[in-house]
Amino acid sequence: MIVFQNDSNKRTEETIEVEGHLIDSMILTQIFNKIMDLKGEFDVLDFRIGRAKTETSYAKLLVRGRDPGHLQDIMLELYRLGAVPSKVRDVEFQPAPSDRVLPDNFYSTTNHPTSVHMNGGWVMVEGLMMDKVVVVDPESNTAYCKAILDVRKGDLVVIGESGIKVEPPERPREGVGVFKFMGSGPSSEKATLSIARRLAKDILELKKGGGKIVVVAGPAVIHTGGDEALARLIHNGYVDFLLSGNALAVHDIEYALYGTSLGVKVSNGSLLLRGHRNHISAINEIYKAGSISSAIDKGIINSGIMYECITNEIPFVLAGSIRDDGPLPEVITDSTEAQKLHAEALDNAELVLMFATTLHSIAVGNMLPSNVRIVCVDINPNTITKLLDRGTTQAVGVVSDVGAFIPLLSSELQRLTLPTQD
Repeated sequence: MIVFQNDSNKRTEETIEVEGHLIDSMILTQIFNKIMDLKGEFDVLDFRIGRAKTETSYAKLLVRGRDPGHLQDIMLELYRLGAVPSKVRDVEFQPAPSDRVLPDNFYSTTNHPTSVHMNGGWVMVEGLMMDKVVVVDPESNTAYCKAILDVRKGDLVVIGESGIKVEPPERPREGVGVFKFMGSGPSSEKATLSIARRLAKDILELKKGGGKIVVVAGPAVIHTGGDEALARLIHNGYVDFLLSGNALAVHDIEYALYGTSLGVKVSNGSLLLRGHRNHISAINEIYKAGSISSAIDKGIINSGIMYECITNEIPFVLAGSIRDDGPLPEVITDSTEAQKLHAEALDNAELVLMFATTLHSIAVGNMLPSNVRIVCVDINPNTITKLLDRGTTQAVGVVSDVGAFIPLLSSELQRLTLPTQD
């Protein structure tokens, strides 16, 4: 839990406290390093180490800057690492001067769970995403995260850093499933089978508790032969929402109709004569039917990812781009509308599986609070690195071919759910 508090312009020192898994998460080390990197000084006034795995540690520090501005610069950094000042004031806010215009010195959100101090207590910010603003309603004692496009004249927008509490993720002493196993960075040398088994266990435990799982997938799922396995996950109830683009749906339908993806026979990797036109032909078949749903109703499509989503009433959002052929009738071509639908889809998600898509993964990662578990699978480690570098630091990276990983995950889920024989 972290709080930053604006204080008197004359103050050149601040007493801060920090509590949590300070040693395992290296939070305290980061605080020390940040103060020294910024040429500040500190004294440790109190330090208590948790003596059990579930017990947190506590530290109290006196931080000094050479002048008030220098101290504020230090505190702005410590704010994101766990610093809690001893005094807390209510959050500050100003009305938006007009639609889609923010007051100066507006507070820009992180992706960590955030609360604001208002009416003498802490109020959780709803709908949290990074790089947005917080709008408060003191009368109803509520706070909401809003994009600049959704801000309306008169909205009370939080300014400055006063009275804001952020809760960054920390590494507990006992992890869960794949999130404990994958404690280090992405690497192709990690055992894919072990990762798939642990992830399958996590998925089953989450679904037993009624948890929501969202899949973000790119067309490489089809190109590499993962189509049938992902369709099977959807059919078996392990996917609650699918987020993707036009290309995945097009090549999924191409595969359902012709057994190809980008004209290549998925079963043996051979390039068919005139196969390059197959994805356009697939789009044409959908337009002749009127929509993907209509093509399914008419028996034109009877397998695949989109087939399983529609027949099992699993909602999906297909966000368009300028690269799209067609696009298919169900594709949302208005990017602002697609963004809103993504936010609705991700509401209350507990696990997000990202399969072989860089842009969609980063976009979705930016819309998720940091307490949502994420597993990103891609053959290219740069995809995972980019996701982490853009703020989605809670993501677990798996460097693997999705065409091999998704079938493996599906098989492990089937194995774990088979009735045991005496």
